[in-house]
Amino acid sequence: MQPIIPFVPWDWRDNSWLSPYPTGPADATPTDATPTDERPDTGLTGYRVEATDGSIGSIDQENAKVPSDCPLVDTGPWIFGHKVVLPVGTVSHVDHEERRVHVDRTKEQVKSAPEYDPDADGDTYRQRLGDYYSESYGTTPTG
Repeated sequence: MQPIIPFVPWDWRDNSWLSPYPTGPADATPTDATPTDERPDTGLTGYRVEATDGSIGSIDQENAKVPSDCPLVDTGPWIFGHKVVLPVGTVSHVDHEERRVHVDRTKEQVKSAPEYDPDADGDTYRQRLGDYYSESYGTTPTG
């Protein structure tokens, strides 16, 4: 039996995917105080985002307005143009050649996540978001 590895929503699983973008060492962890041009998630702006069962949108140009450990995804028309936040822990792989970010969640899981509200209390929203994705990680197989 393999040990259960706890899901950590706020940590990149593998910073090596981000190496073309950060200006610091590959193992450096960005913070909210990191200049936006040095944030790896901002460097992914415009990348398509792929769930385990298809495309869910792209990293939004307003991504720098959310914490650096949460890419902001513009879902386009499939859920009526909502923007959703994905903790970086859901990112399973980044393909820089194809400009795609792959997440280990289904379209339905993303659609059911707490809706992004730029005016909401950040700590409360972050807690709800982390709880939602941590729970979904424990109950649903990932790809």
